[in-house]
Amino acid sequence: MARGPSYKVPLKRRRQGKTNYYKRYRMVKSGQKVRAVVRKTGNYVVVQLMEFAPRGDVTRVAAHSAVLSKFGWRGDYNNTPAAYLTGLVAGLMAVRMGITKAIPDIGLHRPIKGCRVFAAIKGLRDAGVEVPVSEEVLPPESRIRGEHVADYASMLASESEEKLKRLFSKYFERGLDPRRLPEHFDEVKESILKTLASRASTGGG
Repeated sequence: MARGPSYKVPLKRRRQGKTNYYKRYRMVKSGQKVRAVVRKTGNYVVVQLMEFAPRGDVTRVAAHSAVLSKFGWRGDYNNTPAAYLTGLVAGLMAVRMGITKAIPDIGLHRPIKGCRVFAAIKGLRDAGVEVPVSEEVLPPESRIRGEHVADYASMLASESEEKLKRLFSKYFERGLDPRRLPEHFDEVKESILKTLASRASTGGG
């Protein structure tokens, strides 16, 4: 008896490049309910602590890199330093809610050593959330602080100040010289730790 084609159409979210259902199944089978979900958009980084539930995932914590402006951030919202700081914010919020463990969920992102996804995960870990990943994939401190960006900006400045201001126009519009990015990163990180630790100690939301 003739049969039709055996091709099976992937589920909608898999076709849209949003969900890898095989990975998701393995995560559910792991027994760990909370996932550290890291996603990138064209301009931002989003870090969420999601919990599996029969009727659908529940978002326990969510931090969007745009929130960094509240702590004085004037750099890019989608680079490695911003990814780390967003993870740090999400991690401190999670710890305040009693969430101290999560499994990594990087979706369909390629697991490239030192990439922004792992910078966000390092931020979560530094905040006190245990996320099991190899130390080898985490970006070094120099990259997290944006030293590579500052070095590139300095190189451009040595060639042409005009070229520097053109390529880093958004930085200058926000009042930040990219050559000062590492120092600026330290200032914002200190502000995040001071603000969120203070809320935790006073029981604030």
